[in-house]
Amino acid sequence: MRFDIMTLFPELVETVLGESIIGRARAAGILDIRTYNIRTYSDDKRHRVDDTPYGGGRGMLMAPPPIWNCYRAVLADGAPEGTVPDDPDLLPPKPANTRVLYMSPRGTTFTQKKAAELASLDRVIILCGHYEGVDERVLEEIVDEEVSIGDYVLTGGEIPACIVTDSISRLVPGVLALPECYENESFQDGLLEYPQYTRPPVWHGRAVPEVLLSGHHANIDEWRHEKSVEITKERRPDLLGSQDIPK
Repeated sequence: MRFDIMTLFPELVETVLGESIIGRARAAGILDIRTYNIRTYSDDKRHRVDDTPYGGGRGMLMAPPPIWNCYRAVLADGAPEGTVPDDPDLLPPKPANTRVLYMSPRGTTFTQKKAAELASLDRVIILCGHYEGVDERVLEEIVDEEVSIGDYVLTGGEIPACIVTDSISRLVPGVLALPECYENESFQDGLLEYPQYTRPPVWHGRAVPEVLLSGHHANIDEWRHEKSVEITKERRPDLLGSQDIPK
């Protein structure tokens, strides 16, 4: 699966997505994650990418031309020969099964369900805003969906883009060792995950629940489900809503 991340801080993104499981999946060729520095595509001699907003207000706004030029380069990267227009105001065709996201506090909230939906695509392109945001016109031109990681505001879209990329990537076949690594965890079935334990069997006077040591898989499954329901009711009752609790 391929990710193209348009950002003013590619080093930040590469640092986060170059380590651990995601880094190994990239090295193995399972994931293709490319970063593009928007500043590189500015026509300004000082490589400016922002300007003051019309109508007043504090801060600076990312301008359309550098983002447009960057997005055009993203689409041109690997595009079939003869499909890239000479006119800079025209775009190469967007590949099939591709979606363009903009990380924004006003977007729809990112969920595990959304991660699974996006993991079925061949390619995800992510625009990271900065400063006070991005000129609305370029969003209307290139973005398919605005996505938020929660009801709070950060200094830029890079960390949210890394979170979204990580969450999608771990659902791509081959990134994790086995499907079970993500099938039985929080949000996958509408419940929060049950408690987990490992050696030693007793630590600081706290013993691992006996059922987990019994080897009786049916009883273990039942215990885990009960604990998931209990924790979800206590911490995130909103996840239950009016749905029937899975048996």
